[in-house]
Amino acid sequence: MSTRAGWSRRAVLAAAPALMASTARADGLARTELFTTTGDGIRIHVREVAPPAPRGAPLILVHGARAPGITSFDLTVPGGSLAADLALRLNRRIYLPDARGYGGSQRPAAMDLPPEQSRPLTRAHEVVRDLDAVVKLASKRNEAARVGLLGWATGGLWAGWYAALRPEAVSGLATLNALYGGSDVHPMLGPGSAFAQPGQPRRFDPATGGYALYPGTSLLDRWNTNIPIADKDAWRDPAVAQALAAAALASDPKTAALSPPRFRAPLGALEDSFHQACGRRLYDAGSITAPVLLLRSGNDFWSRPADLMAFAADAERSANITTVEIPDATHFVHLDRPERGRDRLIDALVRHFEGTPA
Repeated sequence: MSTRAGWSRRAVLAAAPALMASTARADGLARTELFTTTGDGIRIHVREVAPPAPRGAPLILVHGARAPGITSFDLTVPGGSLAADLALRLNRRIYLPDARGYGGSQRPAAMDLPPEQSRPLTRAHEVVRDLDAVVKLASKRNEAARVGLLGWATGGLWAGWYAALRPEAVSGLATLNALYGGSDVHPMLGPGSAFAQPGQPRRFDPATGGYALYPGTSLLDRWNTNIPIADKDAWRDPAVAQALAAAALASDPKTAALSPPRFRAPLGALEDSFHQACGRRLYDAGSITAPVLLLRSGNDFWSRPADLMAFAADAERSANITTVEIPDATHFVHLDRPERGRDRLIDALVRHFEGTPA
């Protein structure tokens, strides 16, 4: 390809979202792989999950620090797709973006180098740009002025930050097991934790590196410790667990070249979360005007009750704030068995987004 042709192709990609073939499963939902480009030139992958006759504002599900959108929200086994359940219950199009550095989205060049050669990659202020491109894509495809946002874990930081910066674009916001900066006490990330600079307990150690390599089972290890009973299969379907681990590995095209197989995940989310765990607010919820649903699993290891309290106190301009704690549920509640909190989570989300403006 000539230089002129190469620049021409990139210009086309930047000007309009690319569209790949749609697929359908037994659930009757159409899945379409889309690409859009951010204002700073990063190509973002988005999966659209659509019912036959959608209506209302589209809903964007924002993944967390380690697993990308499809891995988090649209596994191919029963009970593994929150996106499918919400698309059917709400009769709306659901969008699953991958933040830069994740899944099918463009990765920073530094992710092809050893991790110690860069500082943590994919910071929250960059993911907000990714979300802006996705919101514009979803709004255009649905002829909608506003969208709904649901953020899980670090996705709650990203979704909340976007809702604070662009309140006019958000019809409803929900966060699930998300930090906010409500306290400086945290069991994993707080001041003086393993991620702090030596002698600087409230400063993140940049030597942590730009990204990390994880086996697929790393997600299951954390999930296992979070399940409060010995029989993990009684709490979650083993088919869902296996699908999660497999999808995480499949999300990275370089997995097969590594022995043992592992997937890459940027560590900028970890740096941002460290600051929140130290009590720092990275954005002001007081700018959010949309109705807000704050969800927390009673057994969550990531968020804290203080984060929900602080968010609710700050979000004084929100049209409505609802806080729901799901007793004994885990960080992965959307993938647990229905009776272990998943049904209650979905019911709360449906009530919230049905009640938000279209």
